Amino acid sequence: MRRLFGSVRSRATLGATLVVVVALVVTGTAVLQALRSNLTAEAGTEAERKARSVASELAERTPYDELSGLDGEAGPVQIVDEDGNLVKAAEGLRWISGTATDEVSPRPSPSPSASASPSPPAREDDDDDDDEDDEDEEDEHETEDPDDSDEAEESQDAAEAAPSLAPGETSRQATYGSGAATIGDETADYRFAAVDVRTHERGLLTVYAGAPLAAEHSAVRTALTVMLIGFPLLAALVAGMTWVLTGRALRPVAAIREEMAAITASEDLTRRVPEPATHDEIARLARTTNETLAALETSVERQRSFVADASHELRSPIASLRTQLEVAAAHPELLDLNGAVEDTVRLQHLAADLLLLARLDAGERPVEGRVDLAALAREEAAGRTGVTVDAETAEVAGSRGQLGRVLGNLLDNGRRHARETVSVTVRREGDWAVLGVADDGDGVAEADRERIFQRFVRLDDARSRDDGGAGLGLAIARDVAVRHGGTLTAGAAPTGGALFELRLPLA
Repeated sequence: MRRLFGSVRSRATLGATLVVVVALVVTGTAVLQALRSNLTAEAGTEAERKARSVASELAERTPYDELSGLDGEAGPVQIVDEDGNLVKAAEGLRWISGTATDEVSPRPSPSPSASASPSPPAREDDDDDDDEDDEDEEDEHETEDPDDSDEAEESQDAAEAAPSLAPGETSRQATYGSGAATIGDETADYRFAAVDVRTHERGLLTVYAGAPLAAEHSAVRTALTVMLIGFPLLAALVAGMTWVLTGRALRPVAAIREEMAAITASEDLTRRVPEPATHDEIARLARTTNETLAALETSVERQRSFVADASHELRSPIASLRTQLEVAAAHPELLDLNGAVEDTVRLQHLAADLLLLARLDAGERPVEGRVDLAALAREEAAGRTGVTVDAETAEVAGSRGQLGRVLGNLLDNGRRHARETVSVTVRREGDWAVLGVADDGDGVAEADRERIFQRFVRLDDARSRDDGGAGLGLAIARDVAVRHGGTLTAGAAPTGGALFELRLPLA
């Protein structure tokens, strides 16, 4: 499992597939919820329409047996009074839930306690009798039964507690609920709507009418089936496309890796990785890799050349010193002590130069400090014949020892090529300190003014090694200048010789 998901291709495919799956699940859930809500609302609207149709007929004093919405074909319908008793139900209704009552048949109404007495026949009397009758009626109204008064008060309280609907008026708002009902032999889920209506004879009634939710259930099941089939297929398609596209995008990376492995195995730094003809991150990676390989090749070649030249330069003084020692061992009287000392000193200087170059190549940073180039120039020029100094104070940041080594190498080089004098100048130019070393010799040809800073380079091939150096002095001087944030260049002096200028930022 770790190996399977250890590649970028696998992780990208898995991540993209998970994101798509989560998005599909969230979207599918939202769609199903919205679909169910919309279809349920439509069923509620249909149920309200049916309930209001029945309520309108009741408000118009239509008899129960003549109501058009109770034939059973329009769905379950109940008419309930204020006490929750079923007054009328749709034909064929056998079972119901989700309304105020689960009754499907009205209860038989109680028999009347007493029948009404027939009215006596009208008779003609005189005016006195009429007056007497009127007086008797007034007396009867004045002497009401206390029980009749209590019943009237209770009726008034019930009327005040009932909804404020006038006779023949239906409620504007409907209430909704969900339930089920059985009509005939079919049981189904319904969305019920309840509408209140105040009738003239039975008072406040509530009409419950239901609309089937079969369309809602069918649509939701269909959508869910489509999602259960389509979502896995879509996720598989996304995974496949991501796998293919990621593999195609990472194909240059695989080629780069294979070429790098071949370069490592063959140690051939001249080879380069293929660069795709695109402008994306992989193309930039390939170009950066080739630049790194080029820099590494240059560094390795430089190191090999350095090792070869150093071995060659060390071989001469060591061989000379060994010859002198072997001759001295066989013939002590022939020992050239001064020559042995010179070879030893030359060998010591060469070893010191090689060690300094090795430290510079390793990236050794100069020790931070303040160095006055004017004082350093006077110090290095002291004791050297034919050297003049014209310097103004200019402080720079860096290593006094390394900068002294630079000035010493420039003075040694100038003294070897000068006819008579070497002049040292120090001046300030803006934010820079400029140290110049000029001689009155033959100078340096313009084509060679950069080559002389390469290691082990000698312009005068006929010059003996005893008279000249190993060709490391100017290379060391430039490396130290660069490490201090400055430059070292070669040019022509006003006297016709060579001019070396060291530029360093002022402290």
